[in-house]
Amino acid sequence: MTRRIALSVLALITAILVLAVVPLGLLMTEREQTSFRDQAAAKTRSIASAAEEHLSDRKSDAAARALLEEAHERGDCATVYDSSGHVLLSTPCSEVAEDDSAGLVSSELAHPDTRVLQDDQWLTTAVPIGDASDPVGVAVLSRPADPLHDRILAMWGWVALIGVGGLGTAVLMSVLLARWVGRPLRVLDKAAQQLGEGALDARAPGEGGPQEVRRLAATFNTMAARTEALVHGHRAVVADVSHQLRTPLAALRLRLDLLAADAEGDTATELADAQGEISRLSRLVDGMLAVARAEHAVPRPVPVRVDRLVAERVAAWEPVADAGRVRLAADCRPGLSAFLGEGDLEQVLDNLVANALDAVQEGGRVLITGSRQGGTVQLRVVDNGPGMTRAARESAFRRFGNHEATGTGLGLAIVHRLVTANGGTAELLDSPGGGLTVALSLPEPRRGRDRGSGRSQRSGTATSDT
Repeated sequence: MTRRIALSVLALITAILVLAVVPLGLLMTEREQTSFRDQAAAKTRSIASAAEEHLSDRKSDAAARALLEEAHERGDCATVYDSSGHVLLSTPCSEVAEDDSAGLVSSELAHPDTRVLQDDQWLTTAVPIGDASDPVGVAVLSRPADPLHDRILAMWGWVALIGVGGLGTAVLMSVLLARWVGRPLRVLDKAAQQLGEGALDARAPGEGGPQEVRRLAATFNTMAARTEALVHGHRAVVADVSHQLRTPLAALRLRLDLLAADAEGDTATELADAQGEISRLSRLVDGMLAVARAEHAVPRPVPVRVDRLVAERVAAWEPVADAGRVRLAADCRPGLSAFLGEGDLEQVLDNLVANALDAVQEGGRVLITGSRQGGTVQLRVVDNGPGMTRAARESAFRRFGNHEATGTGLGLAIVHRLVTANGGTAELLDSPGGGLTVALSLPEPRRGRDRGSGRSQRSGTATSDT
């Protein structure tokens, strides 16, 4: 945006300078040319007046000769012709007009009037001597055009210098204006990025920049403060619920264990069923807390080597897979990286591998694949187990939505939450030949992102089965 503002202001100032300076230069050029012609015509008329005293009144030609000498000293060429077209007086360089002098003098004697001829080198002015209706001669003055060209060139030089100075000032002003507007917006953008990555204490400075930007920064700071308060409030609620639920459940289980120790017959059976329900309730509480922690976590994404983590989790779960006689393998592209909260991918993989190993039968297989597609990392966990019905797949990512699950039904909900919180997507598909495929789309690291090892701001996470 800073560049666009600077270029827009610069283009506007440039257009104003061009529209103002160029016409001014053309007008000044025309005035210089007009002044140059008028001065030449005035000098020619002065010579014509002095020559008229000699031709009409038969006086001495000293005055006319003096004017011709002055013209010669200025670099002009002057010639006085009589009514027959013969040269009476001239300067040494009068030959400059000899090519057209005969025609010019004849035309001037036939139609007495001031005539001006100009080319790139000379300006020639012809003025009739005496009465306009019956001239007694013609005065011709040829002045070199170099002084005129020099003045015009100097004038355009000053005009160009003024234009360049104005353009330089415009560049400076546009850059300062763009920075004045753009710098607080960049700071605000950085603060918003930090807040989105989990830094709940990120704030934008409220000073500097236009009033609208300062007001936007103040609104952002208010939003960030409320978000921080809400997140911390939810975490406090999760901690309180954890203590309030687990303590009575533990006490209830202990009482049931004591009663079951002395019970017999039908009473012992009923107490065993009650103990099973208490165990199931404990697992549900643990699952609820795990989902709550995942939902209220604010991870700060960092670049994560997907290929290395997949290899580590496969190695960690291989003993479990071997015990169940299930083949666990990975086919992940080397050097694959994703942008996720620290520790999130490990928990996602643990949940998915645990679910898959529970689902497949003896002799089954679980395959983890990873590839790059566009700007995302495609990670898939494929098994050849019984799979899931369409209705179950549609509700599996909701808390307690998977009624076909044998556990708490929260593992996939945690996976979905962790993946989407980092800007990715999760989808359940049928595996070719039968089974379930969990397809994850994870964002790749981009340039300019924070590549530090920021810690995820979560109060704790837990792995839960489906």
